[in-house]
Amino acid sequence: MIKDTIVDGFNNAPHRSLYHALGLTKEEQSRPLIGIVSSFNEIVPGHVNLDKIADAVKLGVAMAGGTPIVFPAITVCDGIAMGHTGMKYSLVTRDLIADSTEAMVMAHGFDGLVMIPNCDKNVPGLLMAAARLNIPTIFVSGGPMLAGRVDGKKTSLSSMFEAVGAYTAGKIDDEQLRICEENTCPTCGSCSGMYTANSMNCLTEVLGMGLKGNGTIPAVYSARIELAKHAGMQIMELVRKNIRPRDIMTEGVMRNAVTADMAIGCSTNSMLHLPAIANECGIEFNLDMANEISEKTPNICHLAPAGHTYMEDLNEAGGVYAVLREIAKLGLLDTSVMTCTGKTLGENIENAFNKDETVIRTVDNPYSKTGGIAVLRGNIAPDGCVVKRSAVAPEMLVHEGPAKVFDSEEDCIAAIYGGKIVKGDVVVIRYEGPSGGPGMREMLSPTSAIAGMGLDKDVALITDGRFSGATRGASIGHVSPEAVRGGLIAYVKDGDIISINIPEYKIELKVSDEEIAKRKQEMPIKVKTDVRGYLARYAAMVSSADKGAIINKF
Repeated sequence: MIKDTIVDGFNNAPHRSLYHALGLTKEEQSRPLIGIVSSFNEIVPGHVNLDKIADAVKLGVAMAGGTPIVFPAITVCDGIAMGHTGMKYSLVTRDLIADSTEAMVMAHGFDGLVMIPNCDKNVPGLLMAAARLNIPTIFVSGGPMLAGRVDGKKTSLSSMFEAVGAYTAGKIDDEQLRICEENTCPTCGSCSGMYTANSMNCLTEVLGMGLKGNGTIPAVYSARIELAKHAGMQIMELVRKNIRPRDIMTEGVMRNAVTADMAIGCSTNSMLHLPAIANECGIEFNLDMANEISEKTPNICHLAPAGHTYMEDLNEAGGVYAVLREIAKLGLLDTSVMTCTGKTLGENIENAFNKDETVIRTVDNPYSKTGGIAVLRGNIAPDGCVVKRSAVAPEMLVHEGPAKVFDSEEDCIAAIYGGKIVKGDVVVIRYEGPSGGPGMREMLSPTSAIAGMGLDKDVALITDGRFSGATRGASIGHVSPEAVRGGLIAYVKDGDIISINIPEYKIELKVSDEEIAKRKQEMPIKVKTDVRGYLARYAAMVSSADKGAIINKF
């Protein structure tokens, strides 16, 4: 306990004097000190309400006999950062968040932690920190945004990005674009589809690190405040029982998370974040596990962008626990694992049930018999690449076409809006990987432009970068090895035929070995020379995407 090393004894009088400077009474100093890691800020819509969540957590901690102390974590809004150099700073914050949280906790000796994240890199960054620090920890997120309403229909941010493509193609006018702009994001919260933020928040429940509803209760519901109070109370139970993150996040739990990911249809970014979290837990995470699990896990949810249901609908249908209860019928989960509730996963979901089979389908009536994500391999991606197949049109599951090659996202977007991408093309965007980008930008702008122009059922896109959870279509990311590290994607030329077969997990560049060898002699690798600061350090140290784009190997 903190009082044993920092509070008790004559030698700790200087420490106690500084606690008095904080206004902490002797009684507060004698109780377990609980760090509340608040990601509140006033620029990210998913985080602008986190001050209220933190206040509720503080009440819960105090009610249960602890002393709550708040300190901050940063986050980037991927939506605001999208399509410009700011996106280079999105994924890289995951490590900044983990490292800075580690520094604060180790310097100040907290007895337990309540993590309050909400958006894309913020959730996995804090999960990484929790595993690394391994002191009692619980998560309570800020909650999802309510869906927007346009022309009487629910909508979300992915539709807004696609509206830009539709406007460019002349399918909507200025007034229609304005209506979309003003009505798509109606509340605070993480964007309302099954994008990366909501994917990871849902997975906190599966990983056993968040209470029931953490992934789905909308940000503006009073139930979210009640959840935060309960999380504050529950951390005291975890401290008393000394239940730690690595007691909870075991190898079996990681398999559960991948299984739930497949059933729910989570973002492809989960295939970056789960390996990184597993690494901090000392667990090997092989991407091939995704296909193995996918083969026997039905996809039973089609939330936006894959379908027309949203986080509020999943919440009303029974939430993550209802999904887990449904797939547990097939014996696909290890229900014996411990969770932050102090109970096993099986005990947690025992009384859950599916309230709406139009939102959560039964395992007898899935959207597909296989899971929502596939890992493809072939000569262009011998170490793997990832696609959200639940968001791919059936006619694009198998595709072959000529490459249109771009060395940056910006060049690709200009070509799309310039009408240079036609039906049948395979768009290739390279030098956007973890090291080559650097930062592995999300390609939501080009994929949304393609979808908005009505080409998502005719055009594929592959990249060594990654995709937003808001992306739909045959969008294949995380190509490994990446271009800057000599991956074959660096040697693709316009007109080369690329074959994609998602059901068979294959992707091939149809160019002879002799021609490839010749190109490697003639086509130099393009290394960016104008990268400075944190991005330069990140580029030098980061692993490939198939390893989770991690910095530290444990």
